[in-house]
Amino acid sequence: MSSSLASAAISGFLLGASLILAIGAQNAFILRQGLLKQHVFILCLICAASDALLIAAGVAGLGTLIARSPQLILAVTVGGALFLFAYALLAFRRAMHPEALYAAKRGEGSLKAAIAACLAFTFLNPHVYLDTVVLLGSLSASFEGSARIAYGAGAVVASFVWFFGLGYGARLLQPIFARPAAWRVLDILIGVVMTAIGLGLIARLA
Repeated sequence: MSSSLASAAISGFLLGASLILAIGAQNAFILRQGLLKQHVFILCLICAASDALLIAAGVAGLGTLIARSPQLILAVTVGGALFLFAYALLAFRRAMHPEALYAAKRGEGSLKAAIAACLAFTFLNPHVYLDTVVLLGSLSASFEGSARIAYGAGAVVASFVWFFGLGYGARLLQPIFARPAAWRVLDILIGVVMTAIGLGLIARLA
């Protein structure tokens, strides 16, 4: 790989990493699934592959179209906020009812439900389109030809490294979560994060 391609790939990797490292709904969901050891591989793969699809769309120029479609962003924002509020209520319910926690620990979480939630966290989030497609896509315009492809590939690698690292690295925290109280605190924090993000989305509509 030439120095220019390597530089483009590194730029894409660093920017992609900076966009997904923030504490968000999707990351909180993957963290919890990783701690439960439930459907970790498929959920991490869905998140990373979805990012790869959106990054490719942005690099291909779809970001310009999305930036010019306020109705699309509005629909995603409203839908995303409603979903986040609903998931926050579920998190608070788990924190208040220990039997929900024990059921989760026994592996009673449905794969279909987990995949549906994962897709909702991914595609009902307007930041995914604004950051991944619009921002990454617009910045890719500074590269040409193979360098642009390398830039996008770097961002894709960052997504795969992050989601699989988070999903499988979460088990390192299991000694802390051997106590039910720790799970309750986690679910309360997840509920607070989901609510805060949902309120933030609604505030953007004002």
